[in-house]
Amino acid sequence: MARTAEIRRETGETKVFVALDLDGGEVSASTGVGFLDHMLDLLGRHGRLGLRVEAQGDLETGAHHTVEDVGIVIGQALDQALGDRAGIRRYGDVAVPMDESLACCAIDISGRPYCLYRADLPPVSIAGFDAELAEEFFRAVANNARLTLHIEVRYGANAHHMIEASFKAFARALRTAVSIDPDESGVPSTKGTLT
Repeated sequence: MARTAEIRRETGETKVFVALDLDGGEVSASTGVGFLDHMLDLLGRHGRLGLRVEAQGDLETGAHHTVEDVGIVIGQALDQALGDRAGIRRYGDVAVPMDESLACCAIDISGRPYCLYRADLPPVSIAGFDAELAEEFFRAVANNARLTLHIEVRYGANAHHMIEASFKAFARALRTAVSIDPDESGVPSTKGTLT
């Protein structure tokens, strides 16, 4: 069974399209926010996802609406592509270094949305992407994919490295959590549901 989704979202602030394949494929991102495109490319490649993101937003007011809405739609696509969650590993965790930075991520595809993002990021803007938007992105994904998501940047000095380590850690933990467990025939929950 294909684990794919295509989601469109249009508001007065943004237009977003996401095509997602949990089992791999091409990766492309065009959002008008160069640093976000770079992070989405990392997400697709390190998550071994097929991921296509196209977004247009009111960038004249800043990147906030675009970043948040892309996170919302990626979360919705994850939720749809996961279906009833039967056969998945459910949990994933990883630590990813990037130069002086170290980011850790733990995911439970629980059906209960929660995001804890802990990072002492310098208050900078990277090619139009304010550092604080990393947390907004991850919260939007977690809420809409119904994930329990914990990301911590344990240390670092360069905001680019710290955020990039966060995205790579999220991608790698997600890759494990959504992968098929050959020893799990049903939904990995004593309740019998993760939705």
